[in-house]
Amino acid sequence: MSSLYLHHFGLNSPPFSITPDPGFFFEGGDRGAFIAGLLHAALQAEGIVLVIGEVGSGKTLMTRLLLARLPEHVDTVYLPNPAFSRDEIMQVIARDLGISTVSPGVSLETLQRELITRHVQGRQVVVLIDEAHAMPAESIEEVRRLSNLETDDRKLVQLILCGQPELDTLLSKPALRQVRDRVVYRLMLGNLSRNESSAYLAHRLSIAGWRGGRLFSALGEMLLLFDAGGRARRLNLIADKALLAAYAEGKGQVSARHVWLAIQDAGANFSSPCKQKKYRRATGAFIIALFVAATLWLLVKT
Repeated sequence: MSSLYLHHFGLNSPPFSITPDPGFFFEGGDRGAFIAGLLHAALQAEGIVLVIGEVGSGKTLMTRLLLARLPEHVDTVYLPNPAFSRDEIMQVIARDLGISTVSPGVSLETLQRELITRHVQGRQVVVLIDEAHAMPAESIEEVRRLSNLETDDRKLVQLILCGQPELDTLLSKPALRQVRDRVVYRLMLGNLSRNESSAYLAHRLSIAGWRGGRLFSALGEMLLLFDAGGRARRLNLIADKALLAAYAEGKGQVSARHVWLAIQDAGANFSSPCKQKKYRRATGAFIIALFVAATLWLLVKT
């Protein structure tokens, strides 16, 4: 994300970086309740926890917040990109738990001994797998075997699988029914509403040091919110580019034209050609409606 415009707008830090930053965490839109629920689920050690969210909804930020807020007695294994085979994924988990003699095909018994040792020491283990929808089915089934390891009253490992809605589709396969049957919590991270998106923008600008009035014009913000559709990553991407466009022209406020330039620069950000056509038609119609409304307003005012 750009930092060229910071001095121009009197900002201390880039407000719309797409890199997940817990310091900019927005608790609105049930985000605060979501992270509280996720923390509760992670500490129960009862079964598998699913975290589902669309692309750019903020799942990775939620996982980073969770890892930062877990108590000191919790040991964590975090796999951000689990494109591992059935044998490799158990090796990685064993390695991250500090098992010194890790060899190909590490046994479940080896992991169990380590987990029992930690349990006796009063420690808890959480294995958090991000982008789990991209995992091979056999790797998910292998990780599921960890949920079989337990004492009389709790699991030795708390598994958290985080991914896009495709993860639900993956787990619906008959071959993964044992994984699905062990899911005890399913948390859905939804997109932000229009009002929540507006509050999200104001929140991030405030954290970054903005102390002026409306930085995005009313029409500019309307267009930005329409384009993003409540997805935090898209909001950040377009807002940053729009600020850069306003800075390049020496303007003190981001107009609808700056937002439109940002959208054109970023692209529709949809993989399906059909979706791209629908997006372009809808956005074009929205732009026309915005400027017609603005023209009418100016005519009435004068």
